[in-house]
Amino acid sequence: MQDDIRDLPASQNDGLYRFLGGSPLAVAFRLIMLSILVGVVLAAIGFDPWNIIHSIRLLFQRLWDLGFDAVNWLWRYFLLGAVIVVPVWLLSRLFGTPRRR
Repeated sequence: MQDDIRDLPASQNDGLYRFLGGSPLAVAFRLIMLSILVGVVLAAIGFDPWNIIHSIRLLFQRLWDLGFDAVNWLWRYFLLGAVIVVPVWLLSRLFGTPRRR
């Protein structure tokens, strides 16, 4: 017994729907929302849409400066803590009870 399968004529919009991944209005809405979200993120890190090359260079310059500021910040806290930790450790090693092995 053979199944009764009828080929329906392909709609003109089937190719468009397949290409876009959905209805054109839904795809446009998703693209608009995604563009706004990405724009907010890029604006938060300092990108300017009118001068993108300058914005990229400025981003890398700020990241470079931030890296050295972080090292400077870390070094200052290390020295501040070492002023207390190292003498206390040294005194505990000098005057501590001897341990058996």
